[in-house]
Amino acid sequence: MSEPAIGVFDSGLGGLTAVKELKKVLPQENIIYFGDTARVPYGTRSETTILRYARQDADFLLSKGVKLIIAACGTVSSVATELYDTLPVPYTGVVIPTANAAADATKNGRIGIIGTPATVKSCSYKREILRSNNRISVYQQACPLFVPLVENGFISRDDEIVRLTVERYLKDLKDAGIDTLILGCTHFPIIADAISDYLGRGVTLIDSGKETALFAANILGSRGILSRSGEKGECRYFVSDTVEGFSKTAEIFLGSSDGISVKHIDI
Repeated sequence: MSEPAIGVFDSGLGGLTAVKELKKVLPQENIIYFGDTARVPYGTRSETTILRYARQDADFLLSKGVKLIIAACGTVSSVATELYDTLPVPYTGVVIPTANAAADATKNGRIGIIGTPATVKSCSYKREILRSNNRISVYQQACPLFVPLVENGFISRDDEIVRLTVERYLKDLKDAGIDTLILGCTHFPIIADAISDYLGRGVTLIDSGKETALFAANILGSRGILSRSGEKGECRYFVSDTVEGFSKTAEIFLGSSDGISVKHIDI
């Protein structure tokens, strides 16, 4: 790569939704993505294990000379907050930009949050929302089955399994009258249609990948480290487990797998 890249990591391949948004917002930037597919999911691990994995993921990206690191994993962003003070390059998770966007979007002051069990347990999104506006009512729901549904290709809004799972998890949030919902895991935008169908048009969905991409653009701009090449950026992909099936999964998350190659690394 001719210029330093943005480094993005996730526990699996859900962070590719953040890469998709980065390519829209910052098409000139190089991106290096690492998916820790050998150890997914992080959401059911202990805080100590999540922090250890996150540090190893970040170290791999640093070995590639990246200029910014994004933890596209909601679980890491919520639990491994120590990373903010220990990395030699700018770093962001998905929590702060997403929580701020939700606080700005709500009209009735009722926000729902869905994520992995670790993310919900941490109350990270809730804390950031209340820091912005302590009059907002926040409702949380762990949705542990959403990640395996997406990774196994159950993503259609018309799929009965998807519809029933969405209804099971989101009924209480719907009954609470939320008008804004944070998709607190990068897998969740893949089934946003089914979520929106159930909650109705009056509920705004906040995509953590999109908000984090916009936040990253601000970080790079404020530090004067945006790419000046004027050319379309290059993307490289790495995983810690088999590369078989990556193209099919990448097509789900990125919308296309054309021209994508992936390498296996031992983390």
